[in-house]
Amino acid sequence: MNRLAGVTSPYLLQHADNPVDWWPWGPAAFEEAKRRDVPVLLSVGYSACHWCHVMAHESFEDRETAEYLNAHYVSVKVDREERPDVDAVYMEAVQAATGQGGWPMTVFLTPDAEPFYFGTYFPPAPRQGMPSFRQVLQGVHQAWDERRDEVTEVAGKIVRDLAGREISFGDASTPGEEELAQALLGLTREYDPQRGGFGGAPKFPPSMVLEFLLRHHARTGAEGALQMARDTCERMARGGMYDQLGGGFARYSVDRDWVVPHFEKMLYDNALLCRVYAHLWRSTGSELARRVALETADFMVRELRTNEGGFASALDADSDDGTGRHVEGAYYVWTPRQLREVLGEQDADLAAQVFGVTEEGTFEKGASVLQLPVRDGVFDAEKVASIRERLLAERSRRPAPGRDDKVVAAWNGLAIAALAETGAYFDRPDLVEAAVAAADLLVRLHLDEQARLTRTSKDGHAGANAGVLEDYADVAEGFLALASVTGEGVWLEFAGFLLDHVLVRFTDPASGALYDTAADAEQLIRRPQDPTDNAAPSGWTAAANALLGYAAHTGSEPHRAAAERALGVVKALGPRVPRFIGWGLAAAEALLDGPREVAIVGPALDDEGTRALHRTALLGTAPGAVVAVGVPESEEFPLLADRPLVGGEPAAYVCRNFTCDAPTTEPDRLSTVLSG
Repeated sequence: MNRLAGVTSPYLLQHADNPVDWWPWGPAAFEEAKRRDVPVLLSVGYSACHWCHVMAHESFEDRETAEYLNAHYVSVKVDREERPDVDAVYMEAVQAATGQGGWPMTVFLTPDAEPFYFGTYFPPAPRQGMPSFRQVLQGVHQAWDERRDEVTEVAGKIVRDLAGREISFGDASTPGEEELAQALLGLTREYDPQRGGFGGAPKFPPSMVLEFLLRHHARTGAEGALQMARDTCERMARGGMYDQLGGGFARYSVDRDWVVPHFEKMLYDNALLCRVYAHLWRSTGSELARRVALETADFMVRELRTNEGGFASALDADSDDGTGRHVEGAYYVWTPRQLREVLGEQDADLAAQVFGVTEEGTFEKGASVLQLPVRDGVFDAEKVASIRERLLAERSRRPAPGRDDKVVAAWNGLAIAALAETGAYFDRPDLVEAAVAAADLLVRLHLDEQARLTRTSKDGHAGANAGVLEDYADVAEGFLALASVTGEGVWLEFAGFLLDHVLVRFTDPASGALYDTAADAEQLIRRPQDPTDNAAPSGWTAAANALLGYAAHTGSEPHRAAAERALGVVKALGPRVPRFIGWGLAAAEALLDGPREVAIVGPALDDEGTRALHRTALLGTAPGAVVAVGVPESEEFPLLADRPLVGGEPAAYVCRNFTCDAPTTEPDRLSTVLSG
């Protein structure tokens, strides 16, 4: 048994029985390396990572390899989802040195935590030009013993180079019409008009870019922006990346046509995409968008919700194929024979037509990933629904993929926002209740008396790792959405506590730049700082959006100024790399639109007229609009101050940029005002 037995990370616990003498990240591991005068092997991954599992089975479970590691290294295992700061710092070094990155990440460090040799997956035997893992271990050991001066010189140079990689903020002024137009033009050039999405294979769901496109259309009326968003959403929802039986999205498509996914299902993808489809429905009334938003929300609640009310991080890509072997996608794919066994000949033929199942297959060994390919002809909707129910019931009897049960604060914040809004749009109070339960868990378990966040918890126990910028920003975003939907001002108050930490502990007071870790956090070889949006919003852009929303709710000038300073990076990056700053571009759209401040007052929250105005306000497409609802002179929200009823009737007040429209008692009039 190694030192991972008592940790909270499911990924680390998967390695607790390895013959490798693993250490968790911490000072003790590096002190041990200094005592023994050996280098550190840093291995970083996460529990839903397919190739992490492969390397673990091939190398870390191999006794001879483990004995060599134990003799010549101190081995440190890190869950990138628990320690995104450690992951970010060393991934930056890997990418700088090799031009690429990924997981598992394998880095060799000096006992002072300085990196000097890098890689990702290493096979057990030489393959396709890659050395074997044993060859790498032997080579690094030899270099450490025989060329120590050279190794330490390389390590020192890498650390110096990393320290010099400061981000250019341009003139740090806010992005304007010109930059957003250039960003839209850049996206148009990279757009795939035949298949939707951007770029080639692999294709990732461009959630944050889609949010920008919807906001840009709402503000400017640009039909091209809406068309790219609508077509991409339809292609993804009809493809194999979307679970046609159980709802929810896989991580990405390995091909350009959205046919074959990488089958892991991440909470952050599904939270972001649920919200995008809900917003697409809000903009267009698309029935497909409505269905996908609700099915994705139901998937999160059904399959990712934990006993404590939070949401688990992920479902694995791999599962038992029925023979005892763990195979990627085994839970999700079907052959024609399997369809016949469940449905009988006639319904199996219909299912094959509807879901694109062929004898040749679209995946491996003649199996097909279920899709909804666009075909001529009309199918019996009731019959297709029956087929889907029977296939889902049969699939539920298969060995299920493993679940990473840790609750990550940031990703739960994204889920709270998505579930609150989706529940409000589609009159699903159960979804709003699920959002409230997750928010309650974060307050109860992840927040301390000073409103400092813990990044993760598992089984009702808080982890040991401090929250990073994305945790504070995404949880604040979730709380702001919950405040608008529920009319409970306590969520606005909690958002303010978190964003005050952003101002004090994560912001450079001189430049307004943001850091991913707090000023008082553990000092790594570099303080990580990355404004680009990748799989989820960066902490930087998420903070800008949340700060802007909070300032609109409260009129706080420090929060507004901080948001504007943070968005300077969008002015610099938006025209150049719009695919990687989508959330920042969406925040910039809100800034250009105001954002609008909507106050709904009525005699009671459950009053019919009040509810009608409140729902209308939530369905408004004006980018980043904030909504407060309550009784006159309520102290729940600052926006409700001095907002009386109009002629004894519920009323809506809409303001932006220090100017207010005349209050209205008519939902249709309010809808027009908030239409973008």
